[in-house]
Amino acid sequence: MPNSTDRIEAAPSMGALRVDLPPPLEKKESNVREQIISDDERPESKASPFRVPRYSSPLVQVIIVAFAFFLLPGMFNSLTGIGGSGQIDHTATNDANMALYATFSAVGFFAGAIINVLGIKTTLCLGGLGYCVYIAALLCYSHTKNYGFMVFSGAYLGLSGALLWTAADTIIMSYPPRESKGRYTGCFWMIFSMGAVVGSFIPLGQNIHVKENKTVSDGTYIGYLISTVLGTALTWTLADARKVVREDGSRIILAKNPSWQTELLWLCKTFRTDTYIVLFFPMFFASNWFYTYIFNDVNGAEFNTRTRALNNTLYYVVEVASAVVIGHCLDRPWVKRTTRARIMWLFLFSLTMALWGSSYYLQHGYKREEVTAGKGFTPMDWEDAGYIGHMFLYMSYGLYDAAWQAFVYWSMGSLTNNARKLANFAGFYKGIQSAGAAIAWRLDNLGTPYVNMLVSCWALLGGSLLIALPVILFKVKNELEEEEDLFAINEEAQVAVVSDHEGKTETDMGEVV
Repeated sequence: MPNSTDRIEAAPSMGALRVDLPPPLEKKESNVREQIISDDERPESKASPFRVPRYSSPLVQVIIVAFAFFLLPGMFNSLTGIGGSGQIDHTATNDANMALYATFSAVGFFAGAIINVLGIKTTLCLGGLGYCVYIAALLCYSHTKNYGFMVFSGAYLGLSGALLWTAADTIIMSYPPRESKGRYTGCFWMIFSMGAVVGSFIPLGQNIHVKENKTVSDGTYIGYLISTVLGTALTWTLADARKVVREDGSRIILAKNPSWQTELLWLCKTFRTDTYIVLFFPMFFASNWFYTYIFNDVNGAEFNTRTRALNNTLYYVVEVASAVVIGHCLDRPWVKRTTRARIMWLFLFSLTMALWGSSYYLQHGYKREEVTAGKGFTPMDWEDAGYIGHMFLYMSYGLYDAAWQAFVYWSMGSLTNNARKLANFAGFYKGIQSAGAAIAWRLDNLGTPYVNMLVSCWALLGGSLLIALPVILFKVKNELEEEEDLFAINEEAQVAVVSDHEGKTETDMGEVV
């Protein structure tokens, strides 16, 4: 049966009468919730016990990014976790890390704008190159003691790492559906942290009989270098953001043809329209501060080489398991999102008090001057009596790391679905986080007493949770209407949506892709 748009012809005996009906009027709406996509792109609705997700699905894209991070920051973390990045003298690596996080902090504030202009895939690839240079500098330093190249590699990694992390944060927070953000975050952190687990087996296997402190072997650095090259290449396999389609048929909200000026203006607008985000800044600042104390002042100072490698492995094994469990807990559908946010905040605050209080008790067993002088102090080995308590404490640091990072990501992702705004949030997060890390590495290089470093971690973490509490109580909502995300693209909410024959939806300032 012909429809209203078909051409209707009469029988030949009637004079070949033909009637051309006008095409249906084009429908225009504002504040559209559903994204319009063509039939061949709409996900199939056939029920089946298992279905392989599409390559352009958010899940596959997050997994690709996670495996790139497995080979890039994951391996970097495993090397940093053994203390001094494998070097006995921490001076050069501390200064490199200070340069790294200082640069990261400066670039992080504008990384969101850079991503929106260059695109996520290109930004990720550029971000991976810095890890290759940094590992090469460590290998070079083992033989030449080239201090300048070491510090330069740290600064270059700060630039590239800011781009890499902010691009990945944008994907993690904006690609998944709102009801699955916790699980996607947990999946990302599980795979990413497995890179540190696998990487930590390298120094553990090569130094299993070394009961004193020594620099790691060249083979360790070469293995890390190969991994970072592969990770950089993997970023090119990502699908274009405009082709990513969620299971419900919706697409990612991105800016259309943004200019540098436009993106910098939106960076400023974020401060004006979402002023509450400044209450998260202390949490951002504290989120990397404690790494210096854990990796250098606990693992790098208290234990010998093989025990440091074992602690590092256990740390990341716990972090992987914790990321999965916490991600699923944050996405329980039968519990309101507001309730989940408050329960997680309470859990994290209680864990902060318990963990760092226990650390304060054990910290009195050794002092920096004793470790530096090497007189009257013997590094602990896993065969020593009393090691089990220290081991479980160090494993608890892995739990705490996973819980803190997952909660921050999940909280920001619960505030909006708009990719442009989340890119700015992610830039703030990584920039402020890195500023804190740069200061912490500098304090460690100045010889700050271990107990002072510990107390600074305890105070920053506990205090920042209290400052962020109003956002958790009043800004995290159970539901966020799609119009609010479109409003972020057009602040006057004057959205003119036009459906063309390709199924694209456009606004005057942005494009829903």
